[in-house]
Amino acid sequence: MDWKSLFFTADGRIGRQAFWIGWLTLLGVHMVAGWIPLIGWALGLVALFASVCLYTKRLHDMGRSGWWQVLPIVFGPVVVVSAALGVGISAIIAGATDGRADFAALASLGGLFGALALAAVVVIGFTIWVGVSQGQAGENRYGEPPADLVAV
Repeated sequence: MDWKSLFFTADGRIGRQAFWIGWLTLLGVHMVAGWIPLIGWALGLVALFASVCLYTKRLHDMGRSGWWQVLPIVFGPVVVVSAALGVGISAIIAGATDGRADFAALASLGGLFGALALAAVVVIGFTIWVGVSQGQAGENRYGEPPADLVAV
């Protein structure tokens, strides 16, 4: 499998080796994109699309739909936004009740950091599950089993 089909198509299947090679490559792209002004966000969006394609093909190899990756993608932001709203709401409540708004907001930051940690654990756990699970041995509804090696 060449790098174009690895990163830019969601059809077919890939094995564990190809997944980890692609994942490490995209990790590097995301890290570099974060430091490039102006066009870094565009490069990050391309890398995000490539990540979705990569995870989809790996899930296909496991006999699962690519839609499974929606769970960690949606779970993380929902938990973090909910916790961030909790920080603001606690400050509003403390201010309205003549309490110390700064202490209330500071106390609720623990929940925010806990939510960030929980979101990270879910994403990391999902990535490890996708990366180490064995694929289906024979042909499945997503195609033939992948070759062991990838030419990236």
